[in-house]
Formats: sequence, C-alpha cells, structure tokens
Amino acid sequence: MTVTLRPATGDDLMGVGALHQRSRVAAYSSFLPPEALVEPTEEAMGWYWTERWRWERDVHRMTVAERAGALVGFSYLGPDDEGGPATGLLNALHLDPREQGRGTGRALMVDALDAMRAQGWRRAVLWVLRDNAHARAFYERGGWTLTGAQRDEYIGPVPTPQLRYTRPL
Repeated sequence: MTVTLRPATGDDLMGVGALHQRSRVAAYSSFLPPEALVEPTEEAMGWYWTERWRWERDVHRMTVAERAGALVGFSYLGPDDEGGPATGLLNALHLDPREQGRGTGRALMVDALDAMRAQGWRRAVLWVLRDNAHARAFYERGGWTLTGAQRDEYIGPVPTPQLRYTRPL
C-alpha cells in the first residue's frame, strides 16, 4: 500500500492529536524523563489541534498522510514565527512510530516544501529538539542546515533546548 497525502479537515484533528502524542513519546523518550511525556494525553492533544486549527487555518496548512485509510502522519506549516516575510515555518512533521522508514516523512517534507514555494516563500525554517538525533539527521539529509539560533521550550516540566534549521526554497 502506498501513502496518500491530502489536506486535513476538521474531522482529522482528534486523530492528529493522538498521533502527535504517540509520536512525541516514541521520539523523545530516549532523552526526556517519563514525567515530561505523560501530558498531554492523546485526547488533550486532539483538543489542542482543534483549537489551534480554529485560529490558524486561514494562514497555515496541515497535510495528513494515510496508508490503507489510516492516519499515519501529518505536517503543519505557516508563516515564519520570527516574522520573516519571505520565510515559511515547518511547525510540525510527525509520524506514527510504526511508519518511520517507509518514506512517509520524506513525502510529507517534499509536499511541505512545495507548498511553501507555492506560497511565494524563498526560505524555510524549523525548530527541532537539540537531543532528537534521529529528526536532526532526517532534516540534514533533506538539505536543512543549522542557523545557530537556539531556544528553550518546556515539554512538561522540563526545559528542552531547540535548534533552528533553514534551507532555501
């Protein structure tokens, strides 16, 4: 079965939230303590995406990936969070943990970059957790390079360093 990409709808958001939480736990459990990943629950993450989508859907784009009718990944992009008018931000790219290594992440990445180009942006940026070696290697293989910018965001009670990557479109 091949993966299919399509624009997300409101009906997808609870499933996106559940998938997002499963993805976070699988990806971050090797470097974050368990208490950092207990919350939000899958349902709470679904409500987070429902509310976020309500406010951002006019200027952001969510794409879902399906395999055999099941949600297996998503991407979310929009304007640069630092205000660069020629820059798009890849806010999120998450896969069901069982989907890694099947080309779905790459398909979502190619789709997101194409969408950014179509938006007229000339550069793409993203933030990735510093200790997420798997994700960093994925982005670096895709032509992303470090900008040197770093910030700390909390995941649960844990301050977590993030690195900013960029790539031309």
